[in-house]
Amino acid sequence: MGKVLFIDVDGTLCSPVFNRPPESAVKAIRKARENGHKVYICTGRSKAEVYEDIWAIGLDGMIGGNGCYVEDHEKTIMHQKLSAEECRHVVDWCHQRNMEFYLECNSGLYPSKRYKEVSYEAYRKKYGKEPQYGAFFERMIYNADLYRDDVNKISFRLNSWEDYLEAVKEFSSLYVGCWGGDAPNCSHGDVSPKGVNKANAINYLLNYLHEEKENTIAFGDEAVDIPMFECCGYSVAMGGGSESARKAADYITTATDDDGLYNAFVHLGLL
Repeated sequence: MGKVLFIDVDGTLCSPVFNRPPESAVKAIRKARENGHKVYICTGRSKAEVYEDIWAIGLDGMIGGNGCYVEDHEKTIMHQKLSAEECRHVVDWCHQRNMEFYLECNSGLYPSKRYKEVSYEAYRKKYGKEPQYGAFFERMIYNADLYRDDVNKISFRLNSWEDYLEAVKEFSSLYVGCWGGDAPNCSHGDVSPKGVNKANAINYLLNYLHEEKENTIAFGDEAVDIPMFECCGYSVAMGGGSESARKAADYITTATDDDGLYNAFVHLGLL
């Protein structure tokens, strides 16, 4: 019986260094689908961030925005968005706290005025070299109206962990998460509709597909992937992933750039 595979994108499918899927991962996914397994990406990215190189692998669909959006074979089966009022509230709050951010929509990514500049500065400070962000900043839509009604979630750069704690209090009627490391060292917080997470989206898709949880395998690398691990029948963490993700997983494979997905697929008998 074919398995249903849920694969995180950044740091799992895509190299954290080169920001693209290694050839071994592409080979593994294509072979697994030939063998009758279904493959969905399950990512914090919105659809606008899923570029041609990822779709060209061959996928059955996607879960995006950390669970805001679910698509099966190009058919939208669930989509939760922030209201225009909620979007305005988050945007104004970020401006008041001098926090740079971007709106994540299926139509595109809409950054605040200095988000790119601040992100590049943070990368240089952390890694001591010029950033390698690929198409991420190139495809952003600059100088757009930031008050919108089509927003999946809003990600903002944390100046300190206090920013995240204050966001949790400020947006108590919404879901506030964090990413880019383990707490309290996350680089970003994000705000999305209440009840949104990867696990809920997976359950929604499984009901639609008439599939059982026991037949699923999750692949991830960060704390945000743990709900996905907990709701699937089996879980795999990448060797280069966060400590919390590795502790939560059933199996730890090698790093993404060390053929991590391919090696995991071999270990699980998917190929």
